[in-house]
Amino acid sequence: MVQFVQKKNVAQIEVENEWIILDTEQYTVTRLNDLGGFCWQKLREAQTVDSLYKAIDLEYGVECEKDAIDHFLADLTKYGLISHAV
Repeated sequence: MVQFVQKKNVAQIEVENEWIILDTEQYTVTRLNDLGGFCWQKLREAQTVDSLYKAIDLEYGVECEKDAIDHFLADLTKYGLISHAV
């Protein structure tokens, strides 16, 4: 399965249940809600869609659509914030 991980060129801060991700190479800012921030923290280590799905279920007690996780990861990849783990 494909694994994703944060890129090294980013910094993040959490402010009032919102995450702000700073790309220090592209000089961009990305805002994430609480759930996105939770996933972002998990992506410090390599994660698959399934591992994120399970982590969300354990943490929040809710099942989210795997398509939503796919879309979230695709967006983070498009913005240059994560990459495929090797």
